[in-house]
Amino acid sequence: MTETPQVVVYPPAEDGGRRVRVASRFVGMAYTLYDIVEFLRRAGSEDVEPADVASADWVEWWGAGPDVWAPPGT
Repeated sequence: MTETPQVVVYPPAEDGGRRVRVASRFVGMAYTLYDIVEFLRRAGSEDVEPADVASADWVEWWGAGPDVWAPPGT
């Protein structure tokens, strides 16, 4: 596996999606851990699994942890 870049997952938006930044670039909206895995695959980290994303120290979860994918207040 290539070196995994720092990942920031922002708080859930009104539709439940979470903005994701890989290194210094925003890469999209994630609605599941699998979306983040796909963003990382596109960034060159091919051996990452959803469990890695949920527990890795190179992922910062802002506003809520990896188990929160619902809009605020629901």
